[in-house]
Amino acid sequence: MTITRISSGSPFEEKIGYSRAVVAGGFVHVAGTVGQGDTVEDQCRAALATISQALEKAGSSLADAVRVTYYLPDRHEFEPCWPILREAFGDNPPAATMVECALIDPKYRIEIELTTLAR
Repeated sequence: MTITRISSGSPFEEKIGYSRAVVAGGFVHVAGTVGQGDTVEDQCRAALATISQALEKAGSSLADAVRVTYYLPDRHEFEPCWPILREAFGDNPPAATMVECALIDPKYRIEIELTTLAR
């Protein structure tokens, strides 16, 4: 089996020792991704943009998503993200889970982890 590792160029990937995405076994596995911004909506859009860039490098897209997990420190902030997520996935919504938990830094309000089919 061929494994392809994809980097977004984030300094944390080398510092911590992970890949933004890994293509293996017919799937693209995208690491938990946070985004910058002042609001949960800004961070959600930024995280989806970073994820989309990694998927493009892997030859995939959000339209190929089969599973997504959302991590939020405050579950009440998930609902403002719904329109953004509905727009991002359109007619191809993946299976989804939302988990309320602490993130690596209190400034982050959402982290998104995703798996797509590899093309």
